[in-house]
Amino acid sequence: MSTEMKKTPLFDWHTRHGANMVDFGDYVMPVWYASARDEHMAVVGHAGLFDTSHMAAVRVHGPGSCDLIQWCFTRNLHACVGKDNAPITPGKCVYGAFLDADGEAIDDSIVYKIADEEYLVVVNAGMGGVIAAHLNANKKDLRVQLTDMTDQLGKIDIQGPTAIKIVHKVLKAPDAAFDKLMYFSFKGHFDRTSAFASDAQFLDGTPLLLSRSGYTGEVGFEIFVEREHTVKIWEMLIDAGKDLGLIACGLAARDSLRTGAVLPLSHQDIGHWTYIRHPWPFALPFSETGDRFTKSFLGSAALDKATDAPYTLTFVGNDLRKIDAHTAAVRDLQGREIGTVLTCATDMAIGRHGSRIYSVASPNKPDGLAIKGLSCGFIKVNANLAPGTVVELKDEKRSIQVVIETDVRPDRTARKALKSFL
Repeated sequence: MSTEMKKTPLFDWHTRHGANMVDFGDYVMPVWYASARDEHMAVVGHAGLFDTSHMAAVRVHGPGSCDLIQWCFTRNLHACVGKDNAPITPGKCVYGAFLDADGEAIDDSIVYKIADEEYLVVVNAGMGGVIAAHLNANKKDLRVQLTDMTDQLGKIDIQGPTAIKIVHKVLKAPDAAFDKLMYFSFKGHFDRTSAFASDAQFLDGTPLLLSRSGYTGEVGFEIFVEREHTVKIWEMLIDAGKDLGLIACGLAARDSLRTGAVLPLSHQDIGHWTYIRHPWPFALPFSETGDRFTKSFLGSAALDKATDAPYTLTFVGNDLRKIDAHTAAVRDLQGREIGTVLTCATDMAIGRHGSRIYSVASPNKPDGLAIKGLSCGFIKVNANLAPGTVVELKDEKRSIQVVIETDVRPDRTARKALKSFL
């Protein structure tokens, strides 16, 4: 069996431009270029460009597609969109997870509804075949075709407050593409034979699927194109954004940004433990009262019985110091070990003033507040801890005290109206 790492279509571009490359999810990926801090701050203040072509996708097509996803996916496709929990419709996408029968996460995912009988399931690197096999094992007599599209697509994320101005410069009909493009909706298609391909195109006619989503908490887009167009589109965006603060970003900034936005990393913050009692209850089909699910799904019976499941909680430190999550334990202030650390990163765009956290983007931050960054992340503990509780994180070299919080980086822009950025 070959152990050679995979490369995205942008590998040569990354190495030519001085990226520090690391092995990640079977791929060689850029971890940073000049500075992970500068890349993090660029996304909060201007824009950053991420190569996410390592992500995998599965096409689910046929009259039984909705029923299959409805059973295997944690979100209720009949009640998951907007404040009114409307059914998902073509042009909408939704975040959730695929669980096994024990209620443990196989992977998290965004599911795109392309048409009534067609969905695109986007999962993490190396998980395309796994999720395709999982869906196939559960389709029974449903009429569904499954296509693992691993390494067939190029995917680029552009994130940050100037992202819309940059993308506006490179689209053939930007006003039409951005019209009613709400958070977690999309336009177009990467396949030029699709009936939707004309809904979003680059200036040279290259079709794209333009999704108003991302993994940073800031406003922006995920862009899907056919693999052979990836380098061309990346360079087009770099050129369009050179006077708008756009820089290429690596995995380090992606990790610190998603942590500050309270977003999990699959197989680290979610995994082989019960998928409940975590900061992402919106990924489960809870009723308005929160005491039941609005549908049955694979793993729901196990979740209903999970009375001894651990708690995954969010924390924020008092300064930018962090610890090694791989070797760290969580202790209460009496020194008793109560859990483990899942993620510990530093969000460079936030600071504390008294008990409040402010972002460099906060409009109401105190005069003279010097924002130097705060550590943040997720812990898994055996009992719930109320917000404001102080715990100690201790690895082999240091210990730090952190505070349990319900949120991290305030004043994120992901959900703001696009017109406010033009």
